[in-house]
Amino acid sequence: MARKIVIAATLGLLALTATACNTVKGAGRDIESVGKAGDDAINH
Repeated sequence: MARKIVIAATLGLLALTATACNTVKGAGRDIESVGKAGDDAINH
């Protein structure tokens, strides 16, 4: 159950950051940071 919440939150954050990006390079950095945050949340 907690894993589903983390995945949903990660996808929500990804959607928010993707809409805020102006360039492909910026989008890549945002996606990487969201992935790292999700990974940190799962592993801690």
